[in-house]
Amino acid sequence: MTAGLAEGVGRTRLAAAFAKGRPALVCFITAGDPDVTATPAILDALVAGGADVIELGMPFTDPMADGPAIQAANIRSLSAGTTTPDILRIAADFRARHPDVPLVLMGYANPMLRRGAAWFAQEAGRAGVDGIICVDIPPEEDDALGPALREAGIDPIRLATPTTDAARLGEVLSKASGFIYYVSVAGITGKQQAMQSSIEEAVARLKAATELPIAVGFGVRTPEQARGIGAVADGVVVGSAIVEIVARHGAAAAAPVTAYVQSLSAALADARKQPA
Repeated sequence: MTAGLAEGVGRTRLAAAFAKGRPALVCFITAGDPDVTATPAILDALVAGGADVIELGMPFTDPMADGPAIQAANIRSLSAGTTTPDILRIAADFRARHPDVPLVLMGYANPMLRRGAAWFAQEAGRAGVDGIICVDIPPEEDDALGPALREAGIDPIRLATPTTDAARLGEVLSKASGFIYYVSVAGITGKQQAMQSSIEEAVARLKAATELPIAVGFGVRTPEQARGIGAVADGVVVGSAIVEIVARHGAAAAAPVTAYVQSLSAALADARKQPA
């Protein structure tokens, strides 16, 4: 796939996911958890359950933004020998099976930059990856990876948090594309959920500053929580709760993952019909 084709098709996939007349369901799992051979079936289970966008986590030894569930998934994956080329093969095979479902790689700078930004961006583009979330490259250091991603037609997706003040928001939004991931709590994944009122205020502030879709994550576990967030946001991100299902069921996780994701998808299907 050429960079130009990747740009045209990939960005159409992400745009379409947030243009369905309802909030997009964004689902996260860790690549290689419990092992590389099990990941494709779990990805397919997310699609079968109704996920609109999939975030595939790249395991790392020091996932500083992640709570115990995703930390443990990283350890399981790395212990099973998962490598960056393995993840790119998983992505390419997923793209062949699901040509219309957006796929975002989420992780940390070390695995992404180890072989150089150009190599990573080119290989991710060839694999059909639509976006990259790099947790520990701040927008002020965009040059470390951003230009290579854009050249490959991949969206650099930025994070905003409760501590992103007005003075810094412009820097965060500068050169962002795909969507904005609003981290709703000042903490690690999976441990707590923000108050609905604070999410509503934050989403309104972000929407006043950008036309990009706003997806809200960290701490979302139940269909009721997803429905409440979906009433005001363009997307809802669920990660730790799915990773915990994988931890409990291992290679047999596909069926329970599908059932859980279906419950979230059903809640979001009528989120805009309900009062916030």
